[in-house]
Amino acid sequence: MNLEIQAVTFDVGGTLMEPWPSVGHIYGAVAAEHGIANLDAAELTERFGAAWKAKQDFDYSRAGWRNLVAQTFAETVPAQQLDALFRDIYTRFEQSDAWRVFDDVVPVLGALRSAGFKLGVISNWDERLRPLLDRLSLSQYFDAIVVSIETGAAKPASAIFARAAARLKTEPSQILHVGDSLHEDVAGAQEAGFSALKISRSGANDWGLAGLAALPGALGIALSEPASD
Repeated sequence: MNLEIQAVTFDVGGTLMEPWPSVGHIYGAVAAEHGIANLDAAELTERFGAAWKAKQDFDYSRAGWRNLVAQTFAETVPAQQLDALFRDIYTRFEQSDAWRVFDDVVPVLGALRSAGFKLGVISNWDERLRPLLDRLSLSQYFDAIVVSIETGAAKPASAIFARAAARLKTEPSQILHVGDSLHEDVAGAQEAGFSALKISRSGANDWGLAGLAALPGALGIALSEPASD
């Protein structure tokens, strides 16, 4: 890795946090509020995963998300209820309790900031991300937050990485990007001149990190242990 790294940028979903307890649980809970009960959370999560994997040219717009919700529910929701259901699901994912920040995130962000690294977010997301990061008390760690819906470009496009480098006032060659997608995060970052590491929280990863706790060490700094009495 480039030893002249001055800044670290992060993907958000799957890297810093995840839906909690799952996409399917949240979809099912909102559906139940609309009188559509007994939907299987695991099946909804699987359906959403299939729709997400099959998406093409996704622009992270409200209309794009509505289409994914419609595909996830397929024939299980009457068409006349879909708009109201989508509205409430969209709002639900604005809330902090719909997300779990991984346990290693805050200690690592704090260690990197204390060591003098600039920190940033580069995320394919929509207008809900900034307030969500505020609610989760994560915004305070970042010098730049770059969101695809605001930038007009989504990873792996070099333009979104270039925007982050400009806001961090750091040369691309001095920035390390960490994310969970080999295509969007690793390939995209490297094409833009960044260094890159892939995180795979399942543990199976030939490209870098099974979690963020190893990141400070990879950058040559110690991750402090909590003080004990």
